[in-house]
Amino acid sequence: MLRLIRELLRPYRGKLLIVLAAMLVETAMSLASPWPLKIIIDNVVGSHKLPHLLDEIVRPMLDKGNKLQVAGLAAVGFVLIALFGALASYIDNYYTESVGQWVAHDLRMRTYQHLQRLSLGYYNTHQTGTLLSTITTDIETIQGFASSSTLDILIDMLTIVSMLGLMFWLNWDFTLIALAVTPFLLFFIARFKKAVKKATHSVRKEQSEIVAVVQQGLESMQVIKAFGRQDMEEEELAEVSQATVSAALRARKVKSLLSPIVTIATAFITAIVLWRGAALILRDVMTIGALTVYLSYLSKFFKPVKDLATTTNAIAQAAVGVERVQAILETDTILPERPDAFEPRFLKGNIAFEHVGFGYSADDLVLKDVSFTIDSGQLVGIVGPTGSGKSTVVSLIPRFYDPQKGCVKIDGRDVRDYKANPLREQIGYVLQDTVLFRGTILENIAFGRPNATREEIVDAARLANADEFIQRMPKGYDTMVGERGSTLSGGQRQRIGIARVMVRNSPILLLDEPTAALDSESEKLVIEALERLMKGRTVITIAHRLSTIRDADKIIVISGGVVAESGNHDQLMALNGIYAELHRTQFDSAAAKA
Repeated sequence: MLRLIRELLRPYRGKLLIVLAAMLVETAMSLASPWPLKIIIDNVVGSHKLPHLLDEIVRPMLDKGNKLQVAGLAAVGFVLIALFGALASYIDNYYTESVGQWVAHDLRMRTYQHLQRLSLGYYNTHQTGTLLSTITTDIETIQGFASSSTLDILIDMLTIVSMLGLMFWLNWDFTLIALAVTPFLLFFIARFKKAVKKATHSVRKEQSEIVAVVQQGLESMQVIKAFGRQDMEEEELAEVSQATVSAALRARKVKSLLSPIVTIATAFITAIVLWRGAALILRDVMTIGALTVYLSYLSKFFKPVKDLATTTNAIAQAAVGVERVQAILETDTILPERPDAFEPRFLKGNIAFEHVGFGYSADDLVLKDVSFTIDSGQLVGIVGPTGSGKSTVVSLIPRFYDPQKGCVKIDGRDVRDYKANPLREQIGYVLQDTVLFRGTILENIAFGRPNATREEIVDAARLANADEFIQRMPKGYDTMVGERGSTLSGGQRQRIGIARVMVRNSPILLLDEPTAALDSESEKLVIEALERLMKGRTVITIAHRLSTIRDADKIIVISGGVVAESGNHDQLMALNGIYAELHRTQFDSAAAKA
């Protein structure tokens, strides 16, 4: 934990030194604040001597009978101490907040950048809500600890040492009483640290569940309403919310014991000092002002002790936050990039799978031994039974995953020889349901190539049969689309997705049945756009409807983790194998419905 905190704070050492200096001034002013009162009580109202240094300054005034003037100086001193303390507090709070915000920003970006680099396999096993909770709540907790708690601990320890020195100087036997109790308090705090951390971990886990449930519910609102399952969703949220309340109350039960115990110990010691101090004053061994200063220091001595006790809670929360963030940062599912990997300038589109084996878990291979070749400019369909690994085959080409066996080659080179992002820039992807982002239509099309001009974007939209409906919108290309494109129809989203790929102008095109969920009118417009898009490119399409690949140059049938059949439509029908059976099943079903 401390290593990560040090890394985060290193760029802000200058600001932290300013914060430390301000805290030292605050501590000094806190130590000085009781002394004006002591001067009033002992030297203006009473006739006791001041400490040597102060006595040399004030004694000439007292000898002249100017006690009121000394009282005035003490009052001015009190105000100056307060002013310096307030200024130091302002500087401390300002720079502490500044460091905290930037630390949170740096850690948030570092975590998100790492998440962006992880393979898609990581997201198959981790809830988005939990990741969101880590990036928000846990990082905010670390922010508070890194910016203020670390320095607070240092200042509290410095204050304790300074107070002890002054208290020994004022009255050593009183100070021994305070010291006798302190080890027991620290031992108690240490014993509670593990319990607090465990309770905090439970709270964080349940809070993550709340985020996950709410996020899932909001993203699936249309389905929830369609099936009338609002009550079920509310019950699920109530269940995890109640679990969070229970965990928080268990944690609070542990945390709440710390402060009262320190308060009781402080009251006990203060009572002894009052009783002992009164006896010393009556014997004229101690002045009232000295007792007042000592009592002030005693309360201030136990404040940092109490702060250290409550800091145990902050440390526990930060430790849990760091564990959850490090669980992301230390995840090693990043696809490695070879040191000598290079950027492909323009790929021709020749693709080869050589004895490829792949599974989302090492002991359960989806693809066992897949081999095939695709020539540049060919249209190739991939078919097979449900769960046979069609989408997995396509996912290996842009290197979303790496195979456990064999290799995938593009233009004769293993895809692992290419830099990942430049490789993916050469590949266009059109999915069954195009994902649109919050922003304008123009920005969503430009997502394929951010440096594209407006004219290039409009030309791509025309080719994708999207320009007509875009122009009818209130602000045309500058119209904002709803989250995930919910304000557009399925056909409109698909045509924007095709425009996004067109503006990219990639030599390789991957299609995952982009017309599967469309009505006949939208399908016609999308197919026209796709025909324009596919010209001159290597196209691989996952086909659920076999009619869409009837004219493909090659059809590859995946079954049982291997290439079961390969050839064009006529050749595969002549084989009377898996493809022919799929074809008969699909078209007999369509005929029966007709």
